[in-house]
Amino acid sequence: MAEDSLRKAASDAMKAGEDVTRRVRDLTLEALRNRRFDREGIREVVRAVTEGMAAAAPASGGSMRKAMGQAFRGMDEALTKSVEAGEAALRQMVATGRGIGDNEVKQALAGLKKIEEDFVATVSQVAESANERARPELRELVHRAMHAGTETGRQAAHLMAEFTFTGIELAGEFSVRFAQAASGVLAGMADALEKSAAQRQKKT
Repeated sequence: MAEDSLRKAASDAMKAGEDVTRRVRDLTLEALRNRRFDREGIREVVRAVTEGMAAAAPASGGSMRKAMGQAFRGMDEALTKSVEAGEAALRQMVATGRGIGDNEVKQALAGLKKIEEDFVATVSQVAESANERARPELRELVHRAMHAGTETGRQAAHLMAEFTFTGIELAGEFSVRFAQAASGVLAGMADALEKSAAQRQKKT
């Protein structure tokens, strides 16, 4: 999904006024699965979704606060899935022993740890250029995320508890293999969510 299309989809999800968390989670996941699993790809998705949220922010304070909070939670849920996908891919690669050294594992873990940092930093950047209605709400979401944390960060911290890590960036051939494996896992997660949503619709 191109960034313009992603912004519009995020705006439409906000305007729908119902199931905002699920709608934003699903479109964020869909966008993530179609990009390379790296920091720049994730930042592009978060930026476009946040800009779409801001553009569609309703005029009334209360409903806007609720919708923005739900949309932020939807992005958080999607990025938590990204961390889970990275973890699953890493475990698969370690289990098959495809010439992976300790340093490469540490590099992969460091990359997963940065997902939350990039998430919050990107929303903060968008807040500064957002319209006057959306700006204070986005700043408040960033403030809360920085103090209370995000589900994405908690998932990464849980993973860190099992490994030590360094701040080295993913690099080289391992980076490509890891990104491909994580993208495959993430696509499977997105497919499962789509099937679940389709089944719910059939029942209603």
